[in-house]
Amino acid sequence: MATDTLKSTSSADSATGGLRRLLLDNGALSALIVLVIAMSALSGDFLTTDNLLNVGVQAAVTAILAFGVTFVIVSAGIDLSVGSVAALSATVLAWSATSHGVPVLIAVLLAVVTGIAAGLVNGFLIAYGKLPPFIATLAMLSVARGLSLVISEGSPIAFPDSVSHLGDTLGGWLPVPVLVMVVMGLLAAFVLGRTYIGRSMYAIGGNEEAARLSGLRVKKQKLAIYALSGVFAAVAGVVLAARLSSAQPQAADGYELDAIAAVVIGGASLAGGTGKASGTLIGALILAVLRNGLNLLNVSAFWQQVVIGVVIALAVLLDTLRRKAGATPVAGASQGGKGRQAATYGLAAVVTVAIVGATSFLHNGSSSTANPKVGLSLSTLNNPFFVQIRSGAQAEAKKLGVDLTVTDAQNDASQQANQLQNFTSSNLDAIIVNPVDSDAASNSVKAADQAKIPVIAVDRGVNKASVDALVASDNVAGGELAAKSIGEKLGGKGKIVILQGQAGTSAARERAAGFAQGLKAYPGIQVVAQQPADFDRTKGLDVMSNLLQAHPDVQGVIAANDEMALGAIKALGSKAGTSVSVVGFDGTPDGLNAVKDGTLYASVAQQPSQLGKIAVDNALKALEGKKVEETIKVPVKVVTKENVAGFTG
Repeated sequence: MATDTLKSTSSADSATGGLRRLLLDNGALSALIVLVIAMSALSGDFLTTDNLLNVGVQAAVTAILAFGVTFVIVSAGIDLSVGSVAALSATVLAWSATSHGVPVLIAVLLAVVTGIAAGLVNGFLIAYGKLPPFIATLAMLSVARGLSLVISEGSPIAFPDSVSHLGDTLGGWLPVPVLVMVVMGLLAAFVLGRTYIGRSMYAIGGNEEAARLSGLRVKKQKLAIYALSGVFAAVAGVVLAARLSSAQPQAADGYELDAIAAVVIGGASLAGGTGKASGTLIGALILAVLRNGLNLLNVSAFWQQVVIGVVIALAVLLDTLRRKAGATPVAGASQGGKGRQAATYGLAAVVTVAIVGATSFLHNGSSSTANPKVGLSLSTLNNPFFVQIRSGAQAEAKKLGVDLTVTDAQNDASQQANQLQNFTSSNLDAIIVNPVDSDAASNSVKAADQAKIPVIAVDRGVNKASVDALVASDNVAGGELAAKSIGEKLGGKGKIVILQGQAGTSAARERAAGFAQGLKAYPGIQVVAQQPADFDRTKGLDVMSNLLQAHPDVQGVIAANDEMALGAIKALGSKAGTSVSVVGFDGTPDGLNAVKDGTLYASVAQQPSQLGKIAVDNALKALEGKKVEETIKVPVKVVTKENVAGFTG
């Protein structure tokens, strides 16, 4: 009896220990399964074919970047430049194919060569220049982004149609970006597991000095490792630009952090020596599922960042626990180990399908709300102008009984494309979009059109796609009014500076065009400097402070929004409103208060609350089949101290 009891206890302990080890060895996979089950239970829109394909598409660019970063991290390095290299490679492709008539195949090769060149520079600086990887790749991040802006002159470049097909689907359902992701993942797995350079990565990451003493040419291997990272970054840039139908000079900004996070979440150690392609893919899918699910659940983009940060911290904590528990490292595996790993993935898939199938019953038979569902995708909520659009839209939605879901693209055209795809797959009744870029939103709007979902554009139009209505002020006309205001204030003579918006955005381009057009009527006005300050108050302060050193006698400032104007006022100090006249744009509450105080001479007010209100009204009309005007213009108005008291915004 004692022997039986001992055997029973031993078996139970063994089973418990085996389960514990399984979970520790496959922490990322376990987390992905839990996430899929949770999102399926919380949202009836998550577990649909269209939405799951959306998750794959949204994970593609991050995963491809992360595969390249995996090589670097396995070798105990870091690459912060992959996002900028992706943007530069796509820009080179579009620039060479459109502006210089280079055949598309050659242009694609040029894009890949660009990625290789950037990676080789990184590798040379690290291996031969002895720079820390963090510093070398941080420098390349800045250089590549700057070159992208220089080549494109700060404006998106339309992609050739033959390349744009990379963003399409095969057979009308299978997205090409997902296929590219799978191919690049298999290539990464082959390099890591079956090649000399792959084994070198693990050796260098495990102990670089030991690798060198064993005869490994560490410096040359590092050149190859960073060049491989550059290749994967170039491919990711092409796929991203194909999705957006244009090469955006500001594309993939911050994606290097997502790529590193995907690698770490997937089980790789930043200390080097461990990591695998399958883990990286799972890490990228976790990030995509999180963002997709949180969008469907209408969680604020700000909280999404908090959640993703917590997930990254937990992933690193799990890695620490795994090491303390003596879990199997993920550097390499025997044939038996690979068989067990395949069996684990198969079992995980079966368990996930079973549980998700059960949770789907939670949503069967549930009564849908009688209220119309409308999605509003804003380019950013880090700007008072767009916050007012949201406020106006929310107030009108509440009044009309509309369920309004608001998302924040954070000035990222790719993130907005993801949000619009989520709206479409969720079968919302109507969509309102304030595009980050008019070209980049086209493919997502076309998908909504095909799904017979009415789309209303607000503040900015959508190129190459059909929208039911455009509710907007005229940015060009507003720019002309700003130029007229400063011209009249200075009596047609004087020196001024112009603070431009974020390079590559349609609002910045259109307002700059209006400024230039309006100033033609005042030949006595001399523009002594034009510099971007990215629609940001702090940058407006810094840029204006710098410009004052070179042009202390400036008499006027035109800023492409009130935030930059307020930064310029801070830099001008007592000069603002006395010897220097400042004109802003948007009519935000802080801007109007500055007009009342006299420090801001004028603001070209667009009445953003009205834009949001009218957009919701027209979305509801389109949904009900009523006729809507193709273009609804909300008049702009120059607000000065004389009329600010009567302006309601």
